[in-house]
Amino acid sequence: MDRASTAEVNVPLLIVLGGLAVGLLYGVFGVGSAFATPVLSLLGVGGMAAIVGPLPALLPGSAAGAWSHSRQGHVDWAVARAALIGAFPAAVVGSIASRWVGGPILLIASGVALLVVGLRIVRPGTPVPAPVAARRRESTPFVVLAAAGIGLASGLLANGGGFLLVPLFLLALGFDMHEAAGTSLVVAAALTLPTLVTHTLLGDIDWVIAGAFALGMVPGALAGSHLAAHLPVARLRGAFGVLLLAFALWFLARQGLAARA
Repeated sequence: MDRASTAEVNVPLLIVLGGLAVGLLYGVFGVGSAFATPVLSLLGVGGMAAIVGPLPALLPGSAAGAWSHSRQGHVDWAVARAALIGAFPAAVVGSIASRWVGGPILLIASGVALLVVGLRIVRPGTPVPAPVAARRRESTPFVVLAAAGIGLASGLLANGGGFLLVPLFLLALGFDMHEAAGTSLVVAAALTLPTLVTHTLLGDIDWVIAGAFALGMVPGALAGSHLAAHLPVARLRGAFGVLLLAFALWFLARQGLAARA
């Protein structure tokens, strides 16, 4: 086998392995999808292909993780339904707007989003008092409006939105980590659909890359959801946040150097 054909085999294999790693994080913490675009970019996938490449994997990957969490009773279905009312149409608007923004800027935005998520995990702030959290969970308008903003960002960055949903559920609605991860996976699974359809119609998706990534992410998300039930997730959050911060800073520095070259 010559060098060119070896590269053709190795690149999809690396993408499969990248998808597996992202899926594991996604299943355990509910926010691993924030890694997806930066990982694809680091594996040599450029521009919009890196932005939208994770989408076909996020749908079955989120569904697999959501199914596992729901069987364990980790999903608040009332909050999930209210979140989708606001987030679903906003995701379509964000998906269409992403074409105007362009791939290079969205790659940097993905790195910034990852940095923000890492900061929120390392320094999560003080959750609202329990009575306030309970009222917000019962307030459909609050959940709908908060989720609409997340849906817009989700469509713009071609992301399921879990990286923003989990902090919302943890800090504003008083969920524990398992419930926040499970509910975010349910919303993300449904929220990925309008973004995926929109980008498919726009012709943005490289299906070879997307298929290889999905091949790793779907079983990874399922395995991660099972692991979450047996791991001290709350104690692992700090280490995960530090990992996100380090990865985001390195990725943004790399993007900055690439822009200067």
